[in-house]
Amino acid sequence: MAEINYVSKEGLENMQKELYELKYVQRPFISKQIADARDKGDLSENAEYHAAKEDQGLLETRIAKLEDLITKTRVIDETKLDTSKVMMLSKVKVRNLKSKTEMVYIMVSENEADFKIGKISFKSPIGAGLMGKKLGDIVDIQAPAGAIQLEILDISL
Repeated sequence: MAEINYVSKEGLENMQKELYELKYVQRPFISKQIADARDKGDLSENAEYHAAKEDQGLLETRIAKLEDLITKTRVIDETKLDTSKVMMLSKVKVRNLKSKTEMVYIMVSENEADFKIGKISFKSPIGAGLMGKKLGDIVDIQAPAGAIQLEILDISL
């Protein structure tokens, strides 16, 4: 059975924009590059042609993966989310008990994750450790950099 990909409305819109860009901007551009390179003669030693064909293959692979992902995507209804525990799209404020630093994370799908802006995948070590936890819980997480202990200070949307 195919794994369903839960995302925010914004996440789905971003995937659809990327797919549109790939299909209707990049695909015609690469097709033109191939045609231009083909017009230059002998294809057996035409580096431009081979590079454009390789780019085309990578592009078509990305398009197929994105189309497949979009068909398996379901948008989460934010009005039905519960803020009593950490779940997808929760905004979670935590304190590292060792360093006393506070951080805010937004729980998102793998495709939407962007650590630089605080969006972490619910499948990441920190995300998985926080999922389902409640306000005040202390969570032990085995992260790539080592074990950390986080206290949940706030859960919101």
